[in-house]
Amino acid sequence: MREKTLKIDRIFADYDSPKLPGAAVLIVHNGTVILQKGYGIADFEKNLAVTSKTNFRLASVTKQFTAMSILRLIERGQLTLATSIKDVFPEFPNYGKTITIKHLLQHTSGVWDYENMVPEEQTAQVKDKDVLEMMMGIDEVYFAVGEKHQYSNTGYALLTQILEKVTGQPFRTYLRDNIFSPLTMDDSIAFENGINDVSNRAYGYTIEDAGVILTDQSKYSAVLGDGGIYSNLEDLYKWDQSLYSDVLLGNQYTEMAFANHKTNDGTFMDYGYGWRIEQYKGHDIRYHTGSSIGFRNILYRIPGEQFTVVILTNRDSGGEFSTRDTVHKVVDQFF
Repeated sequence: MREKTLKIDRIFADYDSPKLPGAAVLIVHNGTVILQKGYGIADFEKNLAVTSKTNFRLASVTKQFTAMSILRLIERGQLTLATSIKDVFPEFPNYGKTITIKHLLQHTSGVWDYENMVPEEQTAQVKDKDVLEMMMGIDEVYFAVGEKHQYSNTGYALLTQILEKVTGQPFRTYLRDNIFSPLTMDDSIAFENGINDVSNRAYGYTIEDAGVILTDQSKYSAVLGDGGIYSNLEDLYKWDQSLYSDVLLGNQYTEMAFANHKTNDGTFMDYGYGWRIEQYKGHDIRYHTGSSIGFRNILYRIPGEQFTVVILTNRDSGGEFSTRDTVHKVVDQFF
């Protein structure tokens, strides 16, 4: 095992510097932590190194928590997969009649991308409620509901607003009471500036010729449902292990979350409810990447082997799936 961990160190050698933004890496097999390690710097202002307790903005890794929150409401009879947007918000335009919770979860709703609707000159941060208001101001979709799978941050922002309407709770509070607290994920939060604070926070940076530049927030960074959770390796270990049990959700809906769903014409979309799906080296994988200004992350599970890799980075570098390329290098050391 020592030889393998040295190989992992080499994979992350570019992050292992006191002068560069870093990475946090977790490897779990059969419930045992094989590696839990930080590389590089989390906060240059305070000169804090990355550790297993450093909290990173998860970006779209958040979507698995948003999906879990909605599925818990469905399991408890407060929603159904067939509940439409207009069922929850009667004032919503008529196009919301046919867009259901299921369509939002699996990105087959066709709703417009809110990012394209925000004025270029706007500096104020967009919030989930703003996304809902934007969608109420239009009367069309990109395509017929269920016709295709098109990744949608808008859909997951709408899910938080549906949750808040149904429960009467802010999304941040629902997450705390129904997911984070039961799992003792004590450092994980849906961050809202001025309302709560991120402890042991990693800030996002960009490496430029002039040096390391703070690029931690954009005007989209305050939307919670599509990417606003902060968490760390120790808490994500608890989350990962809970998915092998029914502590949060029964088997019926857990299987739905991990299933490979289809578009109207029967085409598999390689997406469940908040989880991406792939096969690698003959293994069925459930994972999600997360990419936003200053952060690139992945939570990558091989349930059949009870093997998980988490990579969190506070560096604005590489595309959406750059961390998947890195995680494959890690998996290659074990399978």
